[in-house]
Amino acid sequence: MDFLIYYGLGLLGLIIVLWAQANVTGNYKKYLKYKVKSNLSGQEVARKILDANGLNYVHIVETKGELTDHYDPTRKVIRLSSNIFHQSTISSVGVAAHEVGHAIQDKEGYSFMRLRSALVPFVNFVSYLGYFGLIISIFAGLTGYLKISILILCVTILFQLVTLPVEFDASKRAKEQLISLGLIDDSEHEQVSKVLFAAAMTYVAGLISNLLQLLRLVLILNDRD
Repeated sequence: MDFLIYYGLGLLGLIIVLWAQANVTGNYKKYLKYKVKSNLSGQEVARKILDANGLNYVHIVETKGELTDHYDPTRKVIRLSSNIFHQSTISSVGVAAHEVGHAIQDKEGYSFMRLRSALVPFVNFVSYLGYFGLIISIFAGLTGYLKISILILCVTILFQLVTLPVEFDASKRAKEQLISLGLIDDSEHEQVSKVLFAAAMTYVAGLISNLLQLLRLVLILNDRD
């Protein structure tokens, strides 16, 4: 019975993550087929929102891959994947505006974004411990390995908890900017919201999945004790 619970929790977490990824990919591809009435590309929309918010110094560059879009606060650069950069669709406009939302957060010193940035070095350091997990398990056994894994998961979950408000706030800012600047039509509001919501749900799913994994490892450790 314990075996079923342990692997059932792991499987449930995997299913949640796969569902969220399928949802965001499905919405992304669906709304790549819907042209925006403004006929503005993602790059043009991003530039307009940046300029309207006094962020003329933030550059927009094209990057490889799909859904690889992100804002680099260190270099003050927004990187948009080719589809988002060039196309004039609901998906391209929504994703581009979301990344600009992060740039606006950076300018305003949004507290959760600053906290997330401060946590990055610590998270990276703890993540490196995972590479030594196998070696640790040789000397400390499975119990030692489980404890290291639980520590890494706890830090990851903390980082995800801080990331959630950052992502939801960026989407909120994105939609507000698109509407206030007249970059989307009234009939396009709901479609843009679906793209932004689907993207945000991947972060929620990741958090839930890791919480389930943490519960699974704690139960295993308790059984060994």
